[in-house]
Amino acid sequence: QVQLVESGGGLVQPGGSLRLSCVASRNVFNGYFMGWYRQAPGQEREMVAIIGPGATLRYADSVKGRFTISRDMTKNLYLQMNNLKPEDTAVYYCNAKYRTENYWGQGTQVTVSS
Repeated sequence: QVQLVESGGGLVQPGGSLRLSCVASRNVFNGYFMGWYRQAPGQEREMVAIIGPGATLRYADSVKGRFTISRDMTKNLYLQMNNLKPEDTAVYYCNAKYRTENYWGQGTQVTVSS
């Protein structure tokens, strides 16, 4: 079992920045795909960014060039979000996947509004 806890969400003006953090209850560096997903009201959860065990990266087209996913070698995952737009408003979830294992955090709210 892996517990994931996100932090760093909040209210920010358009064009602003936020850094989300996710800490796992144990080392998830070896073999895990780690990612950020988001869900806006009335919409399905969507992939934002994924980082694989070999540091391979994947981003949604809507965030390329603005968001950066990173991880350390133990328990922490980050999402640096720059030039935020109102359409980035959503609950952001941390995810960890390994073979048949699939874990989610409780989510952190990001609101982009003037």
